[in-house]
Amino acid sequence: MNGAAYGPGTPMFEPGNPFLDLLGARRTGWRDGFAQFEVDIVPALLNRQGVLHGGVIATLLDAACGYAGLYAPDHAQPLHGLTLSLTCSFLDRGKGERIAARGWIERRGGGIYFSRGELWVDERTLVATAQGTFKYTRPA
Repeated sequence: MNGAAYGPGTPMFEPGNPFLDLLGARRTGWRDGFAQFEVDIVPALLNRQGVLHGGVIATLLDAACGYAGLYAPDHAQPLHGLTLSLTCSFLDRGKGERIAARGWIERRGGGIYFSRGELWVDERTLVATAQGTFKYTRPA
């Protein structure tokens, strides 16, 4: 994983996570306490009503909240974690061109951290929010 600090206006980079790769997710922001993923909305990500599938929303919020606690600077040992709990609130329909899921650290403990997240469509519609609890782990 690339550990450089990325933010708005920086090149997009791939997350290196097979499931996120399958969804076409790009990690477009990453620094200590923050992560952002973007996905272009394509027909394969829609439900039968023609709006973004709730599972896609939850997955991207999980990724953004989780990666917010996993930033490591260049040449540092990569951090790994797993989700202990994730609560999502669905607020609006996911209809548009592009998703941006953002996660922020709320608090860190010994081996646990707490994050919150937001998922926006086309930077104008807040579609969902999340709160999660994550645990640092050793790589498999």
